[in-house]
Amino acid sequence: MLSLFFNVRGQNAQEYFNSGLDKLNAKEYQGAIADFNKAIEINPQFVDAYVNRGIAKDHSGDYSGAMADYNKVVELNPGASFPYYNRGNLKDDIKDYEGAIADFNKAIELKHDYEVAYVNRGLAKYHSGDYQGAITDYDKAIELNPGDEDAYSNRGNAKDDAKDYQDAIADLNKAIEINPQFAHAYNNRGITKYHLADYQGAMSDYNKAIEIDPLNPIYYRNMGDAKSYGLRSEERRVGKECRSRWSPYH
Repeated sequence: MLSLFFNVRGQNAQEYFNSGLDKLNAKEYQGAIADFNKAIEINPQFVDAYVNRGIAKDHSGDYSGAMADYNKVVELNPGASFPYYNRGNLKDDIKDYEGAIADFNKAIELKHDYEVAYVNRGLAKYHSGDYQGAITDYDKAIELNPGDEDAYSNRGNAKDDAKDYQDAIADLNKAIEINPQFAHAYNNRGITKYHLADYQGAMSDYNKAIEIDPLNPIYYRNMGDAKSYGLRSEERRVGKECRSRWSPYH
């Protein structure tokens, strides 16, 4: 029999959870947190409420609060892969790359075909300077999901930093083929073309990124660099973008 948890007004934890989820999806993070608080108050074992409250806290900049929620989820459900995955994302965000990789390792141990965990472990390895390790993880992600534009784009970034420029462009081409509106991939292909001294090609890609996402200042800065022709590539790597993804629900 399904057990429902109610407060004194007759509202159940699931109703608060559903409301919080709607607010989370609408990026109303404080409202979402308030609803998840209520759901957890009614049902202190509500794993999904802790997961999504952690995501809302992370997006609102409360990293310690998010970490506490993910730790609670691991405590309540240690055999599930997704809590380690989300905690790994948070650790990567706060530059605890070793801790992030350890959590992604655990997520993959528990779920061997966890494609996005390979993508985000690759990102943590990339951030720690292990470009070859990152490429290996992206290879596995693409093996599991050949249509993942993020895996191709992120692998292209790693190959660019490893100075394998032609293969980097091939990966970024593939990311754009999968998603022609992928502004990050145009931006990153522009960086690789800049490294190859193809300044016109770089500016064309930056223009396309700006056309898709005109509010991103990185693309304008990179366009200025390409026009100047004079900045060292090391100074421009701050303009490169990778993408990770969260696991909102159980």
